[in-house]
Amino acid sequence: MHLSRALSALEFRGIQMSNAKYHLSPEQLAAAEKKRLRRQAKRSLTRENPSEPSKQPQFLARPWVSLSDSCKDAPGDYTVKVMTWNILAQCLMRSELFPTSGKARKAAERGRMIYDELVFYDADVMCLQEADRQDKLFPILKDAGYFYTYAAGPLKPHGCVIAYKQDMFRIVGEKVIQYDNLEVRENVTISSQARTASSHRTTNIGSLVALERVGTNRAGYIVATTHLFWHPAYTYERARQAGLLLREVIGWRDHMQLCDWPCIISGDFNFSPEDPAYSLLVGDPLSAEQKHSLDVSRVVHVSIDSSVPKSSTTDGEEGEEGDPDSIIRDSRVAEVSDGLLSDSELLDLFRHPLRSAYDEGQRMRKAVAKPSDVVTFGDRIPLSTARLGANEPMWTSYTHYWKTTLDYIFFLDSPRTHTKVIGYLQPHHTENVAQGLPQLQICGSDHFSLCAKLMTSISPCE
Repeated sequence: MHLSRALSALEFRGIQMSNAKYHLSPEQLAAAEKKRLRRQAKRSLTRENPSEPSKQPQFLARPWVSLSDSCKDAPGDYTVKVMTWNILAQCLMRSELFPTSGKARKAAERGRMIYDELVFYDADVMCLQEADRQDKLFPILKDAGYFYTYAAGPLKPHGCVIAYKQDMFRIVGEKVIQYDNLEVRENVTISSQARTASSHRTTNIGSLVALERVGTNRAGYIVATTHLFWHPAYTYERARQAGLLLREVIGWRDHMQLCDWPCIISGDFNFSPEDPAYSLLVGDPLSAEQKHSLDVSRVVHVSIDSSVPKSSTTDGEEGEEGDPDSIIRDSRVAEVSDGLLSDSELLDLFRHPLRSAYDEGQRMRKAVAKPSDVVTFGDRIPLSTARLGANEPMWTSYTHYWKTTLDYIFFLDSPRTHTKVIGYLQPHHTENVAQGLPQLQICGSDHFSLCAKLMTSISPCE
C-alpha cells in the first residue's frame, strides 16, 4: 500500500500507533491530508461530478442548422427548443450487446458524455427516455436551471423525464398513461381484454405535462414523451400504443381547457418511417405491405392469456438474418373475442395528423443545400415521394448489432396556432458512428440526441 494512502487510512480510523518507531509532525500530517483532499477533489471532478463544464466537450458536438434568417420572436410569436433523447439506461448495458463500445460501457464514462451533451445544446425542454441513475441525473438538471418530472412503468428501474427551463416555463398539469390499462372500447358487456385490445402487456408509459410560458397570457405547450414497446415483431401493439398516446394527449388538452395550445410529442417510438404506426401518426394511408404487417402481428401473448403455451427455443425458424427478435413467440393468433382493433378502428385513434420536425426541417434544408450535406432515411430506404418520412434522419440509433431510425419530434397545432421548424441539430454522419455506439468522445448512448427549434404564431381571437 502506498505510504500516503496508508497514513490517510490510519488517520481516518483513528488508530493510535503508540509503539511506532516515529510519529509524523503536525505539519507533515497536514501536508498529507491536503494532498489526499486534492486527489479526492480531482477524482470527484473528473468522474463523480460530470456536471462540471469541460474545456472540451466529452462528446462529438454537431452543428446547428438554421432555417430562418431571424430567430427572434416577432410580436405574437414564441419559440421553443426541444430535445428528445433515449440516454440508454445503465441497467440495460451489456457487453454482449455493445461489444465494440469498450470503456464507453462504464457508467462514469457514459455519464460524463451524456450529462455534458444534455447541457451543451441548451434546450428549453428535454424529453428523455431510459433515464436511470436518477441520483446523478437530477442534480445535473437542477444545477443547469431545469425543473423536471419523472415517470416509469410498474417495477421499471428507468423511465421518462420531461425537463424544462424554470425561468421559461411553469408546469400547470401533468399526467401519466399506462398503455396496458387504457381502454379503447366502453362496452361493459365485453371482457376487460377486449376493452383494452392489447396484444402484449409491456409496462410502457407515456408522460404528459402542460407547460405555461412565463410572462405570457396563458400561452404554452402540451408536451408528451414516450418509449413504446421495443420488440420488432409487435407492429400492432406499437400502433395501438401510438394511437392511444395521441388520443390521450388531445383529450387531456381539452380536459385542461388548453385547446389553444399546440402539442409536442417526442420520444423513442421504436418504429421506422416505413412502419404502419408512423404513417398513421402523420396521416398517410396504409399501404398493402403495412396492412399485412399489422395483420400478422395481431396475436395474443402469454402475458395477456396465461393459457398460451410457451414456445420452445427451437420452435420455428429464426427471422431475417438469424435474428430471434424478428419473430413472435409465446403467443397465439388473435380471435374475434380478444377484441384487437381492425385497421379501421386503429385509424379512428389517429384523427389528428402530426407533423415531424426533422422530416420538415431536413426537407427544407435539402432543397437548398448540397446533396451530401443532408443525409436522410430516404437515402438508404427508398420511400414513395407521395409519403412522409423520407427526410427523417438516416439513423437515430447505431450500434454494432442494430442500426435504424426510431426517435422523433412530432408536433400538432391548435386551431389558433401555426408552428414552423426554424432550426435543428444535425444528426450524426454514418462515418462518425460506424464503430457502434456508445463510443468514447462520440456519444454516451446508443441513440442520437435530436433537437429542433419551433416557432409558433398565435392568431387573434375572432
